[in-house]
Amino acid sequence: MNPEDGNLFGQEIETLQKIIDVVTEFVINYSFQIIGALIILVIGVRLSGWLARLVLRLCEKRSIDITLSRFFASSTKLIIMVFVVIVVIGKFGISIAPFIAALGALVFGASFAIQGPLSNYGAGLTLILTRPFVVGNTITVQEVSGVVEEIRLAATILTTEDGEVLTIPNKHIVGEILRNSFENKVIETCVGISYQDDPERAISVLRGVLEGYAEICKDPAPQVGIEAFADSAINIGLRYWVPTKQYYTLLYQVNLGIHKALADAGISIPFPQRDVHLISPAKG
Repeated sequence: MNPEDGNLFGQEIETLQKIIDVVTEFVINYSFQIIGALIILVIGVRLSGWLARLVLRLCEKRSIDITLSRFFASSTKLIIMVFVVIVVIGKFGISIAPFIAALGALVFGASFAIQGPLSNYGAGLTLILTRPFVVGNTITVQEVSGVVEEIRLAATILTTEDGEVLTIPNKHIVGEILRNSFENKVIETCVGISYQDDPERAISVLRGVLEGYAEICKDPAPQVGIEAFADSAINIGLRYWVPTKQYYTLLYQVNLGIHKALADAGISIPFPQRDVHLISPAKG
């Protein structure tokens, strides 16, 4: 064996031995701290989860809004875990003051790069505390409409009649014009009848059609009346509230029912007409 190779091999063995000695010394000196820290961490995770579920059950018993209930539960879990981490770090004799200072500097520097997410969290906290809407409400914002399924700190989750899931960043909700129609959504439509037909009879027929659907809300009650006097027809307007997730289903069913009911009642739906008068030029 080359003497140089032997020296190199001996140096590697010596380096490995030093690493083993350091690891052994660390395990001997800090084994109890490591075991204690792991035990505290496991207990803290279980305790935080149990307390979060307890807070959620207490809120449900007191009929507190589900959004606030989830917020209180998640906040409880987060606070417990923060204290657990502080205790775990302290088991190694490490002061957390430098970490807090470094974290503050990091947050300050990163805030410029993550202004979007931070604004979403701030807006989400505003929504949770002010509660302009709750889970189950139907909201329309930024030309998007759906039923609120969940309000998170970063975004609000909506679902539509087609099963689509809409995720709206909370910063696009706070400060905007927000329409909340609660569990239902209004259908506004109209149908034209001939000027020769009796509008009162047509209104009565249309009310009967709406009363035939149990899904249509009785409070507020449907509204039916003359909406406008058009060129070729009297427009009868209809406004009625339906569950949001049955909006189009009921709209199409009611429209078909209206057509059949008017036909059975002998009330005609006229098509656009225009009278044309021909004037012959005077002779001579």
